[in-house]
Amino acid sequence: MKKVLLGHNFKREELAGLKDKFELIYPETELFSKKETLERIADIDVLVPNFSFQTDAEIIDAGKKLKLIANYGVGYNNIDVEYAASKGIAVTNTPQSVLEPTAELCFALMMATARKVAYYNHKLHSGVRLDWGIYGELGMPLYGQTLGIYGMGRIGQAVARRAVASGMKIIYHNRHRLEKETEDRYNAVYVDFDTLLKESDIISLNAPATNETYHLMSEEQFGKMKNTAILINTARGQLVDDKALAKALREGEIYAAGLDVFEKEPKILPELLELDNAILCPHVGTGTYAARMDMLREVAKNIINFYEGGQIDKVN
Repeated sequence: MKKVLLGHNFKREELAGLKDKFELIYPETELFSKKETLERIADIDVLVPNFSFQTDAEIIDAGKKLKLIANYGVGYNNIDVEYAASKGIAVTNTPQSVLEPTAELCFALMMATARKVAYYNHKLHSGVRLDWGIYGELGMPLYGQTLGIYGMGRIGQAVARRAVASGMKIIYHNRHRLEKETEDRYNAVYVDFDTLLKESDIISLNAPATNETYHLMSEEQFGKMKNTAILINTARGQLVDDKALAKALREGEIYAAGLDVFEKEPKILPELLELDNAILCPHVGTGTYAARMDMLREVAKNIINFYEGGQIDKVN
């Protein structure tokens, strides 16, 4: 029976479909450390790392029988995918189950920043007096505003669907332009990156972390944005230079930011924590019980289909 090493102490019921076909090895505590993983992986066929577990060349080399890394998460920058491929090891992710919950949180951050929901809530709970007057402490609208989406893939399009329903205009930038049918669905206009920066009232980052997207948003890019613009990042922290963002927020170069991810998470740049116009979440794009269970079912599907010849969400 093939062995599956589960990096995290996942809920058993959503992996029930595996237990009759595979030997499932769970950690006794919350998760396996790297040391524990290295001690166990020599005779393992499938590794299921949590999205924050770094599956590097050392672990891949130690997995002498390893044939599949079934990542629990859609992002796979925690895995050395190219090295795995060079060793004949397939890598899969969970793109379907993360789609709607991540788009939901993205839109929630847009609302919270533009309409200052989190700001008002924090001040009222803290006993700080707000200006209740007609022109006091006003927010920004969403209706009629231009949303610039960087990365118009499945999640980007799910965000666009919500934005269109709220009366927003959509511009986007991608590595490749979408088919006309898809653009027409959202009345979306393809633009270059500079135009996206200059014309967007809100910019949503929905691209993976790659060498090309590292510090995609830094001091130069913030300088091109409107001083009334909002940045939303529910993708990966490496896309944004957090120090440059904190400076732009503090000096009023941009209006606000809604962040679910950070450069060095779980550590957060202290300057961001001090800013009222930075709305922060602890990487909870898929932070609903239903979504986390859906992700486990998608992991199980990838493992079963890998060995039985069905469709898998392969990234390499």
